[in-house]
Amino acid sequence: MKNKKTWSELSPLQQKAIVVGAAVEAVVTTVAMIDLIRRPSDLVRGPKAAWFAALFVQPAGPIVYLAAGRRSQA
Repeated sequence: MKNKKTWSELSPLQQKAIVVGAAVEAVVTTVAMIDLIRRPSDLVRGPKAAWFAALFVQPAGPIVYLAAGRRSQA
C-alpha cells in the first residue's frame, strides 16, 4: 500500500485541482441547502430532514437533491 502524499508533495496542478474541486463542492452544497430551506415541503420529494442529511454525503448528496429531490412549481 502506498503512503499518502502530503500537501507539499503534490504538484501545483494537483493542489489547484483540489482547491477548485472543494470550492465547487461548497457552492453546490450551499445552493442545495438554501433551496431546501426555502422550498415548501410539498415541492420536495420525500422528507426534508432526510434530504438535509443527504446534503452532507459528498459529493453525491447535493447533486442528487438538485437533480431529483425537487418538484417543479408549475
